[in-house]
Amino acid sequence: MVDTYRNTLSWSFKKHGQAHNCNSKDKNTLLQIKKHFNNTEFLSSWDPQTDCCTSWTGIECTNGRVTLFSMANYRTLYGQIPDQIGDLLELRTLEMSHMKLTGNIPRTITKLKHLVFIFLLWNKLSGPIPDYISELKSVTFLDISFNKFTGPIPGWLTQMPKLQTFQADNNSLTGPVPNSFGSFVGSVPNLFLKNNKLSGKIPESLSKMDFQAVVLKGNGFTGDGSMFFGGNKRTVQVDLSRNLFEFDLSKIKFGKSLAMLDLSHNRIFGTLPRELTQLHLERFNISYNRLCGKIPRGGQLQTFKSYEFAENRCLCGSPLKKAC
Repeated sequence: MVDTYRNTLSWSFKKHGQAHNCNSKDKNTLLQIKKHFNNTEFLSSWDPQTDCCTSWTGIECTNGRVTLFSMANYRTLYGQIPDQIGDLLELRTLEMSHMKLTGNIPRTITKLKHLVFIFLLWNKLSGPIPDYISELKSVTFLDISFNKFTGPIPGWLTQMPKLQTFQADNNSLTGPVPNSFGSFVGSVPNLFLKNNKLSGKIPESLSKMDFQAVVLKGNGFTGDGSMFFGGNKRTVQVDLSRNLFEFDLSKIKFGKSLAMLDLSHNRIFGTLPRELTQLHLERFNISYNRLCGKIPRGGQLQTFKSYEFAENRCLCGSPLKKAC
């Protein structure tokens, strides 16, 4: 998903071209950032004698103002995100990923009122997710996966009117899903929260939400997970695997858009609803639960491997070898 966004953005910026020289304030800010990292090798193209909009790696402009800042895979760049990043006032895309950044996200980021995309994945950022990020009302995509963030899932995410995707996989977030997630001021965002230390029951208020994607894999959630499903929902992906969810699968109604379903390694019981055969499933795994009964025939169900049905209480029928 990140690559898709990045490729689309790159095409868009190049299409409009570089009609103006780099703004002098933006150029000076970039040179301060280069000095902050004290690494001339990776930023060798950032030459004060050249135009930052046309010659500098990772920089793209619109009308002479820096709108895209991309530093990715610079694994020898250490230190914190520089405060000066907040002085690139026309920035739309901030990418600092696959580096070794430490500390937290600086408060100066709140000056970036036009910021739309934030990619800070695969670093060593730590501490609670700062609440001042909620001031960035134009952000649609926030990815802080594969860091060391701690503390709760921020309830203020519901107050970001344009947020479409929040990715915080592989951190050390704790606590439950906030009750506030039962109401978003904008559209309901995709939630990617796998492999954290989250726990507790999912608030019943989330049953009103129509998430396109919910990935909660590898946490300690308990109780009912059925609120993510519904016959009228447009959900495409649900991954509740490797938790402690416990609910009756036979009572679930599935939306016709559902294509990826992983409920493995839980305590889910009941039988498999026949309407699963009517879905165009691309991924499906219900192994290591407490399910029983005959696997319905039809649709894609028999195209999946037997291990994706294995280790249930008394499931039988194809693709399992156990006859009914």
